[in-house]
Amino acid sequence: MNTDSKIGRRQLLRLGGLGIGTGLLGRAFGQHPPSQQPLDTPAVPWKANFDPKGTTPAYPPRDKPKKGETIHEFEIEVTIGTHEIVPGVETHMFLFNNSYPGPEIRVNEGDWVQVNLKNSSPEFHTIHWHGIALANEMDGVPLGTQWPVGPKQEFRYLWRAQPAGTHFYHCHVMTTLHQQAGLVGSLIIEPKEDVVRKAFPYHREYTMLLSELDTNFVRDMMNEMVTMSVQMEAMNHSANLMREMNGRMMGWFASKETLVKAVKNGYVPPYLSARTGTAMPITPNYFMINGKSYPMTEPLMIRHGENIRVRLIGGGMMPHFIHLHGHDFWHVCQDGAPLASPVRMNTIAVSPGTTSDIIIQGTNPGNWHFHTHSDLATTNNGQHPGGMMTMLMYEDAKEYGVTFPEIIAISS
Repeated sequence: MNTDSKIGRRQLLRLGGLGIGTGLLGRAFGQHPPSQQPLDTPAVPWKANFDPKGTTPAYPPRDKPKKGETIHEFEIEVTIGTHEIVPGVETHMFLFNNSYPGPEIRVNEGDWVQVNLKNSSPEFHTIHWHGIALANEMDGVPLGTQWPVGPKQEFRYLWRAQPAGTHFYHCHVMTTLHQQAGLVGSLIIEPKEDVVRKAFPYHREYTMLLSELDTNFVRDMMNEMVTMSVQMEAMNHSANLMREMNGRMMGWFASKETLVKAVKNGYVPPYLSARTGTAMPITPNYFMINGKSYPMTEPLMIRHGENIRVRLIGGGMMPHFIHLHGHDFWHVCQDGAPLASPVRMNTIAVSPGTTSDIIIQGTNPGNWHFHTHSDLATTNNGQHPGGMMTMLMYEDAKEYGVTFPEIIAISS
C-alpha cells in the first residue's frame, strides 16, 4: 500500500526534544527515476556487516531517555468496527486507529518511541513489538511482562528503535482471535546506513502485510465476546483486582503447581471439551494483502529501469510462498537484517512472524501477477481467483508495445 497512514502523532517537546516525522504504509521517494537505466549489476558492491558472534543491541534496552533526547509519540486506540475485505464481504473486527492493518509506524534507528495505547473495546489488549530489542516491561506479553489493558484503560509503551529493518506489531492477547481480527500493523526502522539503497538505488517502496481470516470463527468469537462484555462492565479492571482473580474466574494462575492443584480439585480448564464443547477449528476462507483480498488488493507500480523495494510481513498464522511472474528478484533482508549476500529468486517463503525485503528490478515491461503459490490462499471463500494476489504493473508498458487491457476477474 502506498498511502499516508492515519496514525496520531504529536509534535511535542519531550525532555527538550521535538518529535517529528510521519508514519507511512508505503512510500515514494521521488517522482520517477530515469527509465532504462542499467540494472545488470548493483550500483555499488554489497556491504552487509556480518558478525555471527554479535547480536548485542546497539543501545542498552533498559536505558531511559536523557535530557534533550527526542521522543516520537504516537497515539493508538483499539476499537471495534467493520472492515470490508472485498465488495459484499464486511465483518466486525478489532481495529488499531480504525484501520486494518493498523497504521504503519516508521522511525529512525536509535529514536525514542512512545506509544500511548488506549483501549476503547470491551476486551483486554496489549501491543507486542515484534522483533524489537527493548526493556522486558515494554514487550507487551499479557501476564508475562504486564497486566493486560482492560476496557477504558490506557498503557504507555516507551522503547528505543532497534534493530533497524522491517518489523511489525500486534496484540498479544488471545492472538488466534485478536491478531486475526485486525490488530496487526507494520513497523519500519530506518537504518543509519542503508546498504540496500546503496546497492540497489530505489525511489519507491511498498509494504505488504500478509494475513488470513476465518470469518466464521471471528464472527462467533466476537459475538461471544460482546455477550460477555456486559459481565465485564460490572468488574473493576484495576491491576489490584486482577491479581486477586483466581483460575476458576479468568484462567490465570500464579504457578504451574497451582494449576495442577486446581485441576485435581475439580477445576475444568478451557481446553477440555467438558467445558467448551467441541473445539472450533480455525479454517481461513479469506487471504489478504494489507487487509484486502483480490481484486481489491493494490498493485505495485514500476517503470522500466526502476528498482522498487517490497517489504513482506508474515502477519498471520500460515506460511505463504510469494511468486512474481516474468522476473527474478533479489532477497536482500530477513527479519530486518541485511543478508550477507543478496539471493536471486522468483519465489520466496514468508513464514508467520517473519519479514523479508526484496528488490524488484524493472526489466520486463508488462502487467505481471504477484501472488502466493499456495492455491488455497488465492481464493475468496473457496472461489478462484481471489485472496493473496496482486499485480506488478509497469506505468510505461504501452511504450514497449504491451497493450492487453486490465481485466478484473472474480471467477475463472
